[in-house]
Amino acid sequence: MLAVPVGASGTLPSWLTEPGPGRATPVPADLLAGALRDTGNNGSAGKITNLPVPGRRPRSVVAVGIGSGTLPDLRSYVAIAVRRAQTLAEFGARRLVLPLDGVAPAGADEVRAAVEAALLAGYRFRDTSRPHPARLTEVAVVAADADDPAVGAAARAGRITAEAVAWARDLVNTPPNTKTPEWLAAQAQQRLAGLDSVTVTVLGPDELRAGGFGGVLAVGGGSASPPRVVVASYRPPGAGSDHPVLVGKGITFDTGGLSIKPTAGMREMKTDMAGGAAVLAALHAAARLELPVAVTAVVPAAENAVSGTSYRPGDVVRHVGGRTTEVLNTDAEGRMVLADALAHARLELGATVLVDVATLTGAMKSALGSRTAGLYATTDGLAQALTTAAGHAGERVWRMPLAEEYADALESTIADANNAPGNPGGTTAALFLLPFAGEVPWAHLDVAGPARAGSDDAEVVKGGTGWGARLLLRWLEAGAPVEPLPVVVD
Repeated sequence: MLAVPVGASGTLPSWLTEPGPGRATPVPADLLAGALRDTGNNGSAGKITNLPVPGRRPRSVVAVGIGSGTLPDLRSYVAIAVRRAQTLAEFGARRLVLPLDGVAPAGADEVRAAVEAALLAGYRFRDTSRPHPARLTEVAVVAADADDPAVGAAARAGRITAEAVAWARDLVNTPPNTKTPEWLAAQAQQRLAGLDSVTVTVLGPDELRAGGFGGVLAVGGGSASPPRVVVASYRPPGAGSDHPVLVGKGITFDTGGLSIKPTAGMREMKTDMAGGAAVLAALHAAARLELPVAVTAVVPAAENAVSGTSYRPGDVVRHVGGRTTEVLNTDAEGRMVLADALAHARLELGATVLVDVATLTGAMKSALGSRTAGLYATTDGLAQALTTAAGHAGERVWRMPLAEEYADALESTIADANNAPGNPGGTTAALFLLPFAGEVPWAHLDVAGPARAGSDDAEVVKGGTGWGARLLLRWLEAGAPVEPLPVVVD
């Protein structure tokens, strides 16, 4: 089937309705224009018209509004067309042609965005006894400048990026009876260890005790599946001295511990390691793209379970580097494991810049909704660099205040801080993590909203989204700067 981008005011690309050398038999202009009018498809982003064309090839045309042709509109056009084509696969559709030219110019950025959206919109995770439904076997993205080496490279980058995000989604969506900390570490080793210039080290309980990972051990202490910390490093030949370290929360399931969650709040907690999946996926794509930057991903993986060995409210935990935390709420476990990982990255791995990704607080989802992550940063340059990378990646962020006036809420009479300082929850959680980053430039991405999706929306699909992998990869492609990048305007 053929997808057609419809511009503002119902503008159709000329190649669709006008004959020309090498062109397929054109679709009658009056037929398609009339169908668009009848359905109210005026070219606004997301509008869709399905038009059977008897006796012609392709036999079905899907006209999708592309609005003003911005990158978000383009992603929406591609995703809607892919999903509509997938519904027709059970009736024999196997190939979708996605033209990009005719309404908006299609350069390297547009081609990359289209390839990413096509692959990600078609993603599905299934574990059923029934045969999987028929699927498309080919999606062809068509651009006028396809012979341009830059466009070809962009298409390859889009494919590699989408494959990495799909892996992150697989990790997030895997059921918790399979996804133990040991399993997650094994998946990282299996996927990453064979790549050029990549090494993967897994710290088990003995190494964690020796390294002072008190937060990881405390959170994972109640589970029959002991915790792990995954350290995956990519160091290509000729990489400079800069060493960005990506830290991702890896709670494979979160009951809340002794401060147990209600059932409704626990159902999605297999996704509480989405930050860890994102940083592993970003490193995977960086290695496959052979980026000239050294980067390490650190994933503290633990299951926050309930048993006689669970950590308790009232405990005092000592982290990597010696800082102590009074536990007031065992359900504030993500910051406990991130604290160890950040301190380890700073003290042992030589991080020159730190970025962590975590499904950390419900407060952030309340503040920003389900499609935007909260961004905290210690420097304006790093904040702007990540915001710019987010614009290229199509993953929205909103900078939040790292407001020191709330630091008093973290005070403890018996430890350096408490782990449940209260509202504003996103900000106080970030302030808890701040000392573990020390003087190293640091950014914290709270992805409690966008890491999970309740329904399909553009290239995002229901379930784990892999959010953050594309943002981090774009930042690494730019050299992992801590200074501002040129602003992209969609």
